[in-house]
Order: sequence, then structure tokens, then C-alpha cells
Amino acid sequence: MAELLLEIFSEEIPARMQVRAAEDLSKMMIDGLTKAGLKIEGAKVLSGPRRLTFVAEVPLRSPDVSEERKGPRVGSPDRAIEGFLKGAGLSDVSEAEIQSDPKKGEYYVAVLNSEGRNTTEIVSELVPDIMRNFPWPKSMKSGASSFRWVRPLQGIICLLDGAVVPFEVGGIKSGDMTEGHRKHGKGGFKINGFDSYVKSLEGEGYVVLSHNKRKELIIEQARKACADKGLELVEDEGLLSEVAGLAEWPVVILGNMDPSFLELPAEVIRLSMRTHQKYFAVRDPKSGELAPNFIVVANQDAPDGGKAIAAGNSRVLSARLADAKFFQSEDAKKTLAEYYDKLDTVVFHKKLGTIKDKAERVAALARELAPKVGADPDKAEAAAKLAKNDLVTQMVIEFTSLEGQIGRLMYEREGGDPDIAVAIEDHYKPKGPSDEVPTNPVAVAVALADKIDSLFEFFAIAEEQPTGSKDPYALRRAGLGILRLEIENELALSPRWYFEMAAKLNHSDLNYLEFADAIDQIEGFLSLRLENLLKLSGHRMDTVSAVSSANFQEGVGLSHYRWHERSLNLETFLDSEEGQNLLAGYKRAANILKAEAKKSELPEGLPNRPDDPHGAALFDALQTASSKITSALEDENFEKAMLSLAELRAPIDAFFTEVQVISSDSAVKENNLRLLGLIRDTARQIADFEAING
Repeated sequence: MAELLLEIFSEEIPARMQVRAAEDLSKMMIDGLTKAGLKIEGAKVLSGPRRLTFVAEVPLRSPDVSEERKGPRVGSPDRAIEGFLKGAGLSDVSEAEIQSDPKKGEYYVAVLNSEGRNTTEIVSELVPDIMRNFPWPKSMKSGASSFRWVRPLQGIICLLDGAVVPFEVGGIKSGDMTEGHRKHGKGGFKINGFDSYVKSLEGEGYVVLSHNKRKELIIEQARKACADKGLELVEDEGLLSEVAGLAEWPVVILGNMDPSFLELPAEVIRLSMRTHQKYFAVRDPKSGELAPNFIVVANQDAPDGGKAIAAGNSRVLSARLADAKFFQSEDAKKTLAEYYDKLDTVVFHKKLGTIKDKAERVAALARELAPKVGADPDKAEAAAKLAKNDLVTQMVIEFTSLEGQIGRLMYEREGGDPDIAVAIEDHYKPKGPSDEVPTNPVAVAVALADKIDSLFEFFAIAEEQPTGSKDPYALRRAGLGILRLEIENELALSPRWYFEMAAKLNHSDLNYLEFADAIDQIEGFLSLRLENLLKLSGHRMDTVSAVSSANFQEGVGLSHYRWHERSLNLETFLDSEEGQNLLAGYKRAANILKAEAKKSELPEGLPNRPDDPHGAALFDALQTASSKITSALEDENFEKAMLSLAELRAPIDAFFTEVQVISSDSAVKENNLRLLGLIRDTARQIADFEAING
């Protein structure tokens, strides 16, 4: 085995792209080398602000390969032989061997031999192909070359067993030279292998090659810098990963800011630091409040210990926070409620009116939803009419991601109702799969109403619905938000009810039945979202489908919460011995019915109580179970319904063991088939067991 080292060196790669690019490079190299027949050991990939590095152990040559491809029998039609020759790459049948089989006779065999190739030759073709087809989210051309890379390409190292693998990409020839840190250790450095590469760059080159190692250095230095001053770092994994992609030689500096800025909301300070300046916030461990300090990660060892860097960053942060103080003071000249009419100046959608129009619709719907989620209707309506108001404040226009938070803070300063304050901030949630779900009833009512309105209105106008990867109005997110609000708050609401309510409340000039098609589409849309949600949670798709097929209750679709609950209970039941045996019995009954249906129409109607004891026992058990299941489902006790179904296991097993279902007596046979139909129909009260694997 020999060492293969590849470094692709360029101008600064955006921090958010580096780790994914390293993963892509590793996969493409391993796939390409493996396809060429090379065995790979110890593959490793590194990423940094200006370089992607891949290293692995590979053989110096791919192995010779001999393959036998079996063809048609001797004497087969010409077309069969021609097809075999073409597929095997042979020009004449005489090039094939003839082998003999005691049972099948003589047949043709093509023996295909291919010689191995030098790994140098393989790599010199593979790397340029990978680089030309690399999946950067964005790329650019530089100079006269048509080659595209994320940033202008500066150099390529490609060594196999210490020797350069020659090729050219974008006007850059591969070699054995690289550069280090722009300021501390530019180099160049001549490389003869991975050990030499690491020693040169992490020594004289002042480059920490590993993304994870840079993260460790940053967090250790930051914690120490804070602890030395009796402070505590506000840790942020996302920011840590980002700044680790900005500095080749990370050096942590503790900076100061004017304490007067702490009068601003903590959310504004942290956002300014994180988003605009890439600083970490710092807090007082005793009070838990933010301290007038920040952590900045420099890309150099400054001669003065970082004093000038800290001062410069402090001035930049002060300018940002001074703007925020001004916006806050201007916004405070009005109450939050006084911004309501200004929502009429912002278009939500050309066919759906302004943000104020949306707020009116949400308020009406939140009032109707409130009693069903345990909220006060007056509070829900009031919260909905305040929830969007901060969108037209200067603070949110400048700090967009603080929508809702600024409104809550303004309302709290006015001494508003705590439930309404929570709803103002939380009505946007959940924004993603890892976001928290509101639990305050007023917040739940407004959050549901907001998302229901978006789904209903866009489906009603048949515009901007999600297609492929496009979802301009985040309707998939709204759908998942509705599902998580219902499931995590255990809300057994009828989805059709609240979409019909949206139609009645906000389209009173029309018959809400005119929106039946749109509501059907929304229900299908949400069903798919629920299936995806359960799949991502690691649950069985067949149980979800089984409940979906039986998703009817007095003509109204099951609530998403009940659907979720039934799917999980059914999954647990099917993992038990009783469930597996009952499923086997059901499948046997269903298969007999299918087979008989192919021969003639199945007998209709309910069965009579059979004369034989095992058939009679099954008949009685089905009558009892059906009654118990109906009662349990009416009480929304799905677990009890499953237990009642499980009681059928023994009589079903005994019936199939002791009774000849397809009797020579036609009357007995027909009654037995009706009995099997009753097994199927009883089970379908709970789920469509035919949709279950097994």
C-alpha cells in the first residue's frame, strides 16, 4: 500500500461550505478509487478556510480482473447469440468458450480479462473529473479558464508514494508545494507526504488543519479568557463551527463594550454579536445576565496581545448597538397596538391582501379555536391582533430574525397580559424540526390559526403551493407546525373542521362548500407531512399507512393526534406475540377471500352462527370484540380497542386449525366466507391490516 495525498488550495472558502465540501470530496474520491478496483485504507479528510485535504492508503496498481459471462446454449437462435456477443464485447462466437452442464447441455461462456492499471494513471484522470464536477452550492470562474471552483484556485498537491501525480485543472498543474498562513508562515513548503504536510503547515506554516481541532482550541481559549476575568462564555455550537471556518490560526481575544448598551434587550445584543460580527456573548455567572464583554476570534497572533483588535471590534460593535438603541427609542414612541394600522402598508400576497388582512383572519380563527385548546377567546383574539405588529417597527426591520421577540418585549414593557405576551413571541413556532412547540393555550391558539390561515388561503387561490424543492411561502413548514402543535399538545381536533371554519369566517360571501376541493387537497398534503414526520421519528411506515387507510370516524377524518397515537399503539401491538399471530390470522382470512373472489362473487351479508363449536366460538368472539372496539373508539381509548382485538387471536387460530373453511357443503362454505369477512371488517375498525408488512 502507498500513501495518496491530495490538497486543493484556493482563496477563502465560505465557512458554511467547508465541512460539507470535505465530506463530498471524501465520498467522491473513495467512490472513484473503489470503482477503479483499488482497495482503500485509512481514508481521512480535512477542511479549512483555504484548503481541502484528502489522504488514504492505496495500492500502486489495480488488480487484473478475469470475469466469466454465461451466454446462451449452443444452437440457440442467431439473435440470442448476437445479443450475447454484443454484451460481452466479442466480435465472433469463436472468441467464446463452450462449457458443458449435465442438465442444460453445452453453452457459450465469454471469458473477459482486463489488466490492472497504475494508480497514478487512475488518480490523474479521477481528480480533474471530480474537481470539474464538484457539487459546490455556488462557484465562480477566474482568469481565462472556464473551470469553476468556489473561489479562485491557487494550487494542487497530489502525491502518490511521495511522487507527484501529474495533471492540470483550470490552468493549475499539480505539484508538491503549498502555502501556510498569509501573515505568520506563508512559505512555500515542499511536501513529500502527509507527515511532512502536517509538520510543515502546523509548525512553520501556522495552520491548524482540522476543523474539529480548531473548534477545540477556540472553545478552550474562550472559556479560559472568560474564567480569568470571573466571567462565563455563552456557548453557541453553530457560531463555534462557523468561526472555526474563518481562522486558520485561531486566537481568542476578550473585548469590552460600553455597559450602557446592556439596556438593550439581550436578544438584540446577542444577535448583533452573532450575526453581524461573529462574536460570542459573555455573561456574569452570578446574575446570569450579559456582561459588557465579548469574545472575538482573530486569525493571527497580534504583537500587542490583541489590544488593537479588541478596540477595533469594540468600535464596530458599538456602532451597531448604537443604531439598535436609536431604533428602540423611536419604536417606543408608540404602543405595540398603535402599529396595527401600519400593517396595511405591507403586502402579504397580491391576492390575499396585506399583513393586516392576514392578522384579521387569524384573529377571527384564533377566537374560534381558543375553547378547543383551553384558551380564553378574548385573549386569543387580542394576541392575534398584536402578533404581527412588530414587523413594521424599525427594530424588526433591522433585526428581522427577532420578529415576535421584539413585540413581546414591547408589550411586556407596557404591562400587558402575560399570556398574550407569550403568544406574540411564540405564534411563529415551531419554525423547524428542532424548534420548541408552544404549550401556553393562548399561544397554541394563535400559532395554529396563523398556520391554518396560510395553508387554507394559498390552497384556496391555487397559487404558490409547494412543488418539488420550491416552497416560497413555507407551506411545508406551516403544515409540520400544525402537526407538531396538535401532537405535542395532545389536541384531538378535526382538521376538516378548522379549515371549513377558516372558509366560513373569512369568506362569508361564499358557500364554504365551494372550498371542498381545496380542503381535500390540504388534508392530503397534511397526511403526507404526518407520514414524513413519523418516518423521520423512526416509526414504521406500514402501520402509518394501515391507520391512514382506516382513517374514518363517523364520516370525519381522524385528528392528526389520534392518527399518530393509533399508529404508535398499533406498532407496539404488532411487535408483540399476540399482534404477530393475529396479523397472521387476518392475512390468512384475507388471502382466502381474495382467492375466492377471483373464482366468483363473495357472498354478501353477515354470517349466521355456525353449528360447529370452533366456528360458533369465533362468531361469538367477533360479536363481543366488535362491540368492545366500537365502545373503546367512541371513548377514544385506542389501547383498549387493541386489547379487545387481541382477544380474537385464540378463536381465529382454533378456527383455522379445526375447521375446513372451503367446505364441500356450499351453504357452510358461504357462511365460513362471511365469517372471514367479519374478521376483516372487525379488524378494519382499527386499521387496514392488509397494508401491514408480514
